[in-house]
Formats: sequence, structure tokens, C-alpha cells
Amino acid sequence: MAQSKPSVRGTDNPGQTASEKKGKKKESNLIFYPLGTIGRDMMYFLFNNCILTYILFTKQLTSEQLIAITGIMVAARIFDALNDPIMGNIIERTRTRWGKFKPWMLAGVLSTSIVIYLAFNSSLQGWPFIIFFGFIYFAYSITYTMHDISYWGMIPSLSRDPDLRNQYTSRATFFAGVGSTLASVLIPIFTTGDKALGGSAGTAYGIIALIIACLGPLFILFTVLGVKEQRGEEEPKAKMSFRMITDTIRSNDQLRWMILIFLLQQIGNSMVFGGLGSSFIYFRYGYEGGLYSLFSMVGVAATAVLMLIYPALSRKYNRRTLMNGLMVMVIIGSVIELIGGLIMQANMISFYAMTVGYMLVNLGLYGFYLIMMISIINTVEYNQLKTGHRNEAIITSMRPLLTKMGSAIVAALTSLTYLMFRVTEKTNAIASFEQQAQLGTITDADRMEGIKGVIGSISGDQTTGLLLAIVLIPLVFGFVSYLLYQKFYKLDEKTYQDICSQLDQKA
Repeated sequence: MAQSKPSVRGTDNPGQTASEKKGKKKESNLIFYPLGTIGRDMMYFLFNNCILTYILFTKQLTSEQLIAITGIMVAARIFDALNDPIMGNIIERTRTRWGKFKPWMLAGVLSTSIVIYLAFNSSLQGWPFIIFFGFIYFAYSITYTMHDISYWGMIPSLSRDPDLRNQYTSRATFFAGVGSTLASVLIPIFTTGDKALGGSAGTAYGIIALIIACLGPLFILFTVLGVKEQRGEEEPKAKMSFRMITDTIRSNDQLRWMILIFLLQQIGNSMVFGGLGSSFIYFRYGYEGGLYSLFSMVGVAATAVLMLIYPALSRKYNRRTLMNGLMVMVIIGSVIELIGGLIMQANMISFYAMTVGYMLVNLGLYGFYLIMMISIINTVEYNQLKTGHRNEAIITSMRPLLTKMGSAIVAALTSLTYLMFRVTEKTNAIASFEQQAQLGTITDADRMEGIKGVIGSISGDQTTGLLLAIVLIPLVFGFVSYLLYQKFYKLDEKTYQDICSQLDQKA
């Protein structure tokens, strides 16, 4: 009598219980899902935070061309914000054997990789480059949205358990931070100064773009191949119309205030990384990427610590009390930055003072961000009590929309600062040496010596202008958002609990 051979595959093992299979699936998903975003966030940092710095220090621009670049960035980011719900609806209606998320995830990452490689490997100059840049920036807005919406939208399909969803979200957020932190530390080191790969900024950015363009698809394969979704009957969700969005905002006064408050916070929180921070550090302390890497890394590390301890702080203190402490931190940090940048001589002690001050400001404004995220979400129940509808999708979509709107305003403020303080006069001179080194007409030593001479010719008014922009704009916008929150946001912890109790009684 023939005996059947036991299967060697765990999923086919008849002795394996359903709970064991479910447990293995959960464990693998908790590993492979968050790993997928590391490369994505490296791509995000390279393009969104480095593209303007790359252009300034490798291209020679007229004022008109800088204005054109700014207009392209502002228009593309507004388009990107409005494109989110459209892409969400397309994904919701996708039906394939691989599900609705993975095809868009893979296609989006692969196409973004191509866009990023092209963006940082162009030899074009002048208006031909501006035209190319317009095409490439809008292409990035479309391709990145493909995989960003599908990646984060996958979480509900992984589990219905609230605790597991929190784990997926927190782990993915952590690994997203790993990707962006690695990029923020390594990119300045290997693109600026004597450690630039290939001996020039242009060559270095091209090499790094190629590396990150390869890492993005490799990391997303962890999610595409290693994650298993829970697929039941998938009914398309109702379309999110423009009228639904405007009706929800108009009927929810607390959401309206949070839209304004959150937008102001996002502008203040993004000014340093928009390009002004790196330009200031290079102009005042020297054209070495390692300095800016240290400056930004300390600020990012502080927010990582806050992310870990915030749950404990929120259990001990209410949001208004936390906001008071965070605002004091922003003010103290801003004063330290001004002392380090205006009063102290441009030496390493001054640099460390600037770094500590930025750390405190970044810590305070990131704390605002965490509080405002919760505050926006809490308007869902308020909306349900007032109108009978939760409209969760619309309300939660305000965060990415406002983040992109804020980044558009930051791009405009950044370019305005460059124009006001004639920064491009110096960056064009630096770009000239970078271009000559890339073409091989001067040595690396000549490149650095020439750039050192340009840095030495920068006036005090120019560095002071950059300093005031990266200190006063975050301080003013942060302070206004703090005042508006304290005065007009009414859904404190007690009020929110009362709303939930009323909803329970009606259920």
C-alpha cells in the first residue's frame, strides 16, 4: 500500500493548526511590511529635501530661472496634494490576482526610481534644464503618489485588530525614519566638500541617485513578496468628491481651525530642511557636508526620542500642558540659535550652540505635530455628533494634503529668501567650480580652494539673512499655531470623552 509523503512546506503541513498559520503570517507581516518603506523614504528625502540644494550648487541660475523653478515646485506640490484622493479612488477600484495595493506599489517605486535617476543625472543648463525640471518634478509627483498611497493604504487589509494595526503603523513609521535619517546623514557627507563622490557635487548626486534608485525597488520587494493580506469581498468605497470634502469642512468648525493650525505648524517645521539650513551651515561654517549631517542628525534623533516617550508623557500631562512646555522649548532653542549665529564668532563652539538650539526647536515643533495629529483625528467623533457622519477618510486625508500644501509654501519662502539676500550670486560661483571639476578641467584641490574663496567672500548680511529665515520663520509660525490651538481648539481630553459617551448612548 502506497504511503503519501508528508509535505515539507509549512503551509501544507496537516499537523499545523490554523492559529499557528495565523501567528506565522502575523510575524512575517510585522517584519516584511515595515522593511519595504526604507528605500521609499530614502527616495523621498533625496528628491524633496535635496533637489533645490543640488540645483543651486551644480547649476548656474538667473533670478528669473530661480523664480521659474519655484513656480514649478509650488504648482507640482499643490497638484500632488489634490492628486491624493484621486489616486486613492483608483487604487480602491483596482482588482488583480495580486490584490489592489501591490501592483501600484511596485509600479510606483520602479517609475519613481527612473525619475530620480534622471533628475540628478542631467547635464542641461539654463532654460533647457528648467523645462526638463518641470517635466521631471510633475512626473515625480505622480509616480511617488502611486506607491505612497498604496503602501499606507495596505494597513487595514493586514489585520482588523486595533493593536496589530498600531504595531504596523508604528513599525512602518520607525523604518521610514530609518530611511530618511540614513539619507539625511549620508547624502550631505558624500555630495559636499572634499568627500564628494567622483570629485564634484554633480557626479556625487548622480551616483547617490543611482544607488537609491536601486535600493527603493529592492526594499519594496520585502512588502510585495513577503506580506500576505486578508482578502475578503472587496467592495469599492464611495468616491470622495470635492463637494463631500467642502461640506465636511464647512460643517466642522474644529476641523477648520485644525486645518489652519496644522498648516502653520508644517510651514514652521519644514523651513530648515527646505534647503536654507544647509546653505546657512555651508556659508558660515564651511563647505563640508559632515557639518550639516551632524546638525540635522541631532535634530532628528531628538524627535525619535520624543516619539518613544510621548505615550508616557500624554498619560501624565494633558495636551494643553504639553503644548505650553513645548512652546517654551521652541523659544529657548530659538534664542540659543540667535546667540550662536549672531553674537558668537563662526567657530565650532558657535556651530555646537546652533545645533543644540535647533535640536530644542525641532523637538518642540515635532511635539506640536504629534499633538495636532491626534487633534485632527479627534474631530471625527465631533463630526459624527454634529452631522451623524464620521467621514473618516476625508478628515484623515487632511494631514497629507496640508503637509504638501505647507511644503509648497516653504518652497516659495525659501526661494524668496535666496532672492532677497542674493544667495545665487555665491551658489553660481560655487556651481562653476563644481562643473569644472566634473568636466575634469580643474583638480579636486583647485575646486575646494576656489570654493573656499567664494565662501570667504560671503557678506555678513547674507549669512544673517539665512539665519533669521531659519530661526524666525519657525518661531513665528510655531507661536501663532500655538496661540490658535490654545484659544480655538475645544476638544480637550474631557470634552472628547463626553462626546464619545454621548455617541455610545445614541448607539
